Amino acid sequence: MPTSSYIFLFLCLMHCLSFTNGAQIILVNNCKESLWPGILGGAGHPTPKDGGFHLGSGEEVVMDAPDKWSGRIWGRQGCCFDNNGKGTCDTGDCAGGLHCQGTGGVPPATVVEMTLGSSTSPLHFYDVSLVDGFNLPVSMAPVGGGIGCGVASCEVDLNICCPSALEVRRGSKVVGCQSACLAMKSAKYCCTGDYANPKTCKPTLFAHLFKAICPKAYSYAFDDSSSLNKCRASRYVVTFCPPK
Repeated sequence: MPTSSYIFLFLCLMHCLSFTNGAQIILVNNCKESLWPGILGGAGHPTPKDGGFHLGSGEEVVMDAPDKWSGRIWGRQGCCFDNNGKGTCDTGDCAGGLHCQGTGGVPPATVVEMTLGSSTSPLHFYDVSLVDGFNLPVSMAPVGGGIGCGVASCEVDLNICCPSALEVRRGSKVVGCQSACLAMKSAKYCCTGDYANPKTCKPTLFAHLFKAICPKAYSYAFDDSSSLNKCRASRYVVTFCPPK
C-alpha cells in the first residue's frame, strides 16, 4: 500500500477516535431572524465558545463538547451589541454581553440541557426544559445513536397561546412566556421548600397546558418520565425553530 494511503487511513482513524471521548453539537438557526445562542457549562465544566455568539438565519455552527460535558444552551432574541460586545437582548439575556462567560440566561427562555456521560455511565442524557419559561421553539436530536435515542423538543410557538398572566412583552409583541414559578413566585409553583420533591410538587394547571402543547419537553421540575432522553451518539443537532 502506498505511503499516502497509510497516512489517509491514519488520519481517518484519528478523526473517528477524536469523537469517542466527546460529542459534536451542531447548532442550527431555522428561524426567520438572527439569534444569539447562549451556552453555560455546568459546575466544574468549561463553557465553549465563550458562552455565546451570533447565528444568522439559516446558519449553523459546530461546537465540540469535551468528554462528560454537562451544560445548557438557549437562544437569545432581539439582541443589540456594540463593538465591545456589550448590549442587551429581549429574551435570554446574560448580564448584557455577547459572550455569556459563565452567566445563565434571564428567564423566560427555552433551555436545552445535557450531560454527555459521567463517571458512572457512558450514556448521554438530554432534554428541552420549559421550567425557566419559553421564548422560542427548539429541539435536540441525535445523529445516529441506535435504537432508543429520542428527540427532545418544544416545536410549537407557546407565545401565541401564552396565558395573559404569563406573557412577557416588548412593546405590543409577546416575546416570552413565563413559567408559573417566575410569575407566581411561590414554593408550590417553584418546587422549593416543602415542595422540593416529586411527592409534594405536582404539575400545575400551567404545567399541564405546556405539556399538552409540548409533550417532549419538561413542563415542571419533576417531569422526568416523559421528558428525559438517553442516548450514546457522537453528534447531536440543536435546532432553533425546528420544522414541525
